[in-house]
Amino acid sequence: MTMQGHNALSAALADAVEAYRAANPESHARHERARQLMPGGNTRTVLYYTPFPLTMISGTGCRLKDADGHTYVDFLGEFTAGLFGHSDPVIAEAIGQAVANGVNLGSHGPQEAAFAEAIKDRFPSMELLRFTNSGTEANVLALALAKHATGRGKVMVFEGAYHGGTLTFPASEVPVNVPHDYVFSRFNDVEATRQAIRDAGPDLACVIVEPMMGSGGCIPGDPAFLRMLREETEAVGALLVFDEVMTSRLGPGGLQSELGIRPDLTTLGKYIGGGMSFGAFGGRAEIMSHFDPSRSGSLPHAGTFNNNVLTMAAGLAGLTKRLTPSAILELNARGEALRRRINAVLSEAGADLVVSGIGSLMNIHPLGTEPKRPGDLAGADQRMRDLVFFDLLEDGFYTARRGLMALSLPIGDAECDALVAAVTRRAPRWAALLGKD
Repeated sequence: MTMQGHNALSAALADAVEAYRAANPESHARHERARQLMPGGNTRTVLYYTPFPLTMISGTGCRLKDADGHTYVDFLGEFTAGLFGHSDPVIAEAIGQAVANGVNLGSHGPQEAAFAEAIKDRFPSMELLRFTNSGTEANVLALALAKHATGRGKVMVFEGAYHGGTLTFPASEVPVNVPHDYVFSRFNDVEATRQAIRDAGPDLACVIVEPMMGSGGCIPGDPAFLRMLREETEAVGALLVFDEVMTSRLGPGGLQSELGIRPDLTTLGKYIGGGMSFGAFGGRAEIMSHFDPSRSGSLPHAGTFNNNVLTMAAGLAGLTKRLTPSAILELNARGEALRRRINAVLSEAGADLVVSGIGSLMNIHPLGTEPKRPGDLAGADQRMRDLVFFDLLEDGFYTARRGLMALSLPIGDAECDALVAAVTRRAPRWAALLGKD
């Protein structure tokens, strides 16, 4: 990019930020009040961005309204958790009935076994399972279980991976991470990872992987790479943990069913709780039985709200009455079509932007080609990410500032057509701002 192009992009972003600031005085004011009570006015880091984040006050279907009265089509979908949209009537009715029956009962409830059965029906590799309050908790417990069940200490993770707030692996060390003895490898690098597994050998408890990196940029795992992980972990006696907290929505039985790979342990979260706080981990019965409290020496697993009646009711209703296998297939087909259309528009305009992903999950990147691993994102210009975010907000589309988009069930052809039309209007200018020598 020429110096003139560099300056033009910076100027365009500055103009977009100033327009955003002027259009959202109430969100700005609310953020300033929150800063007096919470560090940075924030209690969930991913929601923070400069100059200040929007405050959303309501949502219906696939639309949101912010504190300044603007309405957006919600293409963020609560970072993949909002698959059912906002205020789904079937789920709302289930929650209302749960509240009417009593909330904090301090006991087993009538719906938790039914919910567990519905999950097992979708994900047969989860022969036994346990509930948690988040995907982070599910992954923390799955790794602890893998170490206990194998009697080994090392955990393999991939550079750039994200498995929750205490299991995140960018290039730099993260002080809040759970301090396991980690072995690092490169996502989608078959031979290097094969060798790393063999080198760790009898010390390796497990490999944890998302079959498509979600927070890492919607980067699909190469099927040959994922099959290699299954083969090599079996060969050395380590467990394969599929983190399907995000990717479970990419097929009726998760991405593992689409790939035909059966992991030893699976972790879930996000949308499966019907919009309530939720997580789960499960897998082979002999491994999960370490948590059976009727057995001597069993592992403890606490959590006041693990089986809370709101999540049990909402999750069961969502999974059995809304998220049918055909609904999942239709949603992912819509996402595939949307990604292809946007990529065609960007290519036609000559813009070095690309949308990666699978089905209903996707991420727009300021790159000329789709990334194969997180390291490929090093050349992405953050200013263009920011500009795309603010431009789409101005056009009435809510996405993540990092470019993540997650379709919800209420999003239809009209909303997809409108987004493609907005990208079509913006793409020539984006291409010009990204122009090369």
